[in-house]
Amino acid sequence: MILHREKLKFAAVGAITWFIDTGVVYATKLTVLGEKPLTARLLGVLIATVASYVLNREWSFRTRGGRQRSHEAALFFAISALGIGVTMLPQAISLYLFDIRVPHVGPVTQAVANFITGQILGVLLAMVFRFWAFRRYVFPDDLQEAELHSIQG
Repeated sequence: MILHREKLKFAAVGAITWFIDTGVVYATKLTVLGEKPLTARLLGVLIATVASYVLNREWSFRTRGGRQRSHEAALFFAISALGIGVTMLPQAISLYLFDIRVPHVGPVTQAVANFITGQILGVLLAMVFRFWAFRRYVFPDDLQEAELHSIQG
């Protein structure tokens, strides 16, 4: 039952931060970063990650943890950095491996591909990774068990 509540809260935080991320990405792409979609993606995900820490710490995983806040925050942002890479990977593959970018395709095709690979696929993959990693390492149910797992590899 607790896992179910955590998943629902984590999903709600994910939805909120998805809107933050998407808003930042499109606000910057439509203004100052029109020619730099991955830079816009990075900026959006960085701002959303800060919001995610606050919301997850104070709501989703409020009853978990036990680490010093500075250690917990460092772990959160380290895992989130890996999550940023996971988020950006599908869009980078689309843009640079499959060349789904202007001038190889039209601007609408690139925009649709960026949305699907960045805002949907990348975010979903990173969400699964983050939920698992946050529960295991950042906000463990039993701090001693988490430290044992990190020592064992």
